[in-house]
Amino acid sequence: MADGDGLGEATAAAASPPAPAPGLSPPLGWRERLRAGLAGTGASLWFVAGLGLLYALRVPLRLCENLAAVTVFLNSLTPKFYVALTGTSSLISGLIFIFEWWYFHKHGTSFIEQVSVSHLRPLMGGTEGSISEPGSPSSSRESETSRQNLSECKVWRNPLNLFRGAEYRRYTWVTGKEPLTYYDMNLSAQDHQTFFTCDTDFLRPSDTVMQKAWRERNPPARIKAAYQALELNNDCATAYVLLAEEEATTIVDAERLFKQALKAGETIYRRSQQCQHQSPQHEAQLRRDTNVLVYIKRRLAMCARKLGRIREAVKIMRDLMKEFPPLTMLNIHENLLESLLELQAYADVQAVLAKYDDISLPKSAAICYTAALLKTRTVSDKFSPETASRRGLSTAEINAVEAIHRAVEFNPHVPKYLLEMKSLILPPEHILKRGDSEAIAYAFFHLQHWKRIEGALNLLQCTWEGTFRMIPYPLEKGHLFYPYPSCTETADRELLPPFHHVSVYPKKELPFFIHFTAGLCSSTAMIALLTHQFPEIMGVFAKASTLYWEESIARDQHMKRAGWASYTSCSKGTQDAVLMKISWNMDSWKTSPTSHL
Repeated sequence: MADGDGLGEATAAAASPPAPAPGLSPPLGWRERLRAGLAGTGASLWFVAGLGLLYALRVPLRLCENLAAVTVFLNSLTPKFYVALTGTSSLISGLIFIFEWWYFHKHGTSFIEQVSVSHLRPLMGGTEGSISEPGSPSSSRESETSRQNLSECKVWRNPLNLFRGAEYRRYTWVTGKEPLTYYDMNLSAQDHQTFFTCDTDFLRPSDTVMQKAWRERNPPARIKAAYQALELNNDCATAYVLLAEEEATTIVDAERLFKQALKAGETIYRRSQQCQHQSPQHEAQLRRDTNVLVYIKRRLAMCARKLGRIREAVKIMRDLMKEFPPLTMLNIHENLLESLLELQAYADVQAVLAKYDDISLPKSAAICYTAALLKTRTVSDKFSPETASRRGLSTAEINAVEAIHRAVEFNPHVPKYLLEMKSLILPPEHILKRGDSEAIAYAFFHLQHWKRIEGALNLLQCTWEGTFRMIPYPLEKGHLFYPYPSCTETADRELLPPFHHVSVYPKKELPFFIHFTAGLCSSTAMIALLTHQFPEIMGVFAKASTLYWEESIARDQHMKRAGWASYTSCSKGTQDAVLMKISWNMDSWKTSPTSHL
């Protein structure tokens, strides 16, 4: 199959036209250039056409007479009208400002801008230039960008996720808040169906019941189905797993149920090993039983870690990594790193990092920040900002600062939680790498390790903000990693509970319409207040503004009648005299404007 696939790909590549070189685009034809030019000048042409039409219809529409009538009407208005007008304008603009602010904080964009782009741009012909053909370079770049964003926003299972019954539910009992979102629990249900079910479940009635149990949304219904499976088969390992995860209210109870699940899971696993070569169905059953056994042992190690038996937890994790090396996607090494840090076995931590902090393996906040912690540990106890500013940084201090900058570039949300600038919450069951959810999961378990090393948080506080001076802005390129993805905020809002204020990087600037509505609301409210408090002064100011506007129009007309005809008819030698006459008319206009009408 692999050879056939490779041959098909080679044939398709040979049949397809050669791709242009990176950074270059094929030359555009005259039709495309003409279309692009017309699309760019379309708005300007419409504007000029509108002005020309308005000028042509100025006489039939009697614009001058209507303008004079409007002026007379404005002069007859009382200050109460202006108070009502400005007050209403201030109220409306204030409501718009509040709505824009709420919409921006919830969705991360401006509502007015979004509506303008979605509905007004098609009416103005803006979509013709933006819509590209399927084979065009722009469409290929867009598809490549979408694929990159999709890979960057992949959600991962949290290696250190808590127990639902013993930890998440106890938090709900104490605070009355739900720490898990529906989206997060739905992802967990999909994981359970992938790990704990297979196509041969219909052969065992207990597995059939558990297959339905993993799809249930209601926790009591899942627990009830687990007991039904145990009635059908007392050695149903997945039923014990579900009860340990969701019914057990303490870690001790969860460990007891996981030990029962381990006994049943090992029996089923040995039986599946003997039959794995009989058929593809038996191979699928062996993969499922392997996933169940690895999951049980890993959760038993986490129970031992939480109950203080750390060396036992380390032994279980090391045995798992040796026995099942292909299952590196489960990130068991991150559980091992945390346990070794608790033992303060920093040499063993460095050995694990040397194996997994590789350029070919996916990074995580646990790997990057643990590497920074080890380098910080060698210099943090003697580090002082004043001393470093006088004598400069040593080689070890430079290495520690560079490691901190590397970690902060990978996930810039972590330092605020380590420095306790933001409050921690219970970590979700799934995380987004380089996102706020991963930062919470890391800081929740590793904050104590940073506090244990003297001066580590002090060095982090002095140096972490320097990372942002090294990263190009806007974030089109990265320094040590790929550019920071733009989709983390949306995914983190789905993973984290609503009572948590999601950390956003980079900070989004407030849209123009929020500033505009805020200024409009403030100015109209100030005008309404002044008009209400000082009606006479504001009335005089309004009439003076109207009178100045009328005088400006009349002055322009007088200049045209008085000077333009004389200036254009006279010769070059007498134009200075005409200009002096126009200047004299301007001076006389300022002293008595009505005598020249």
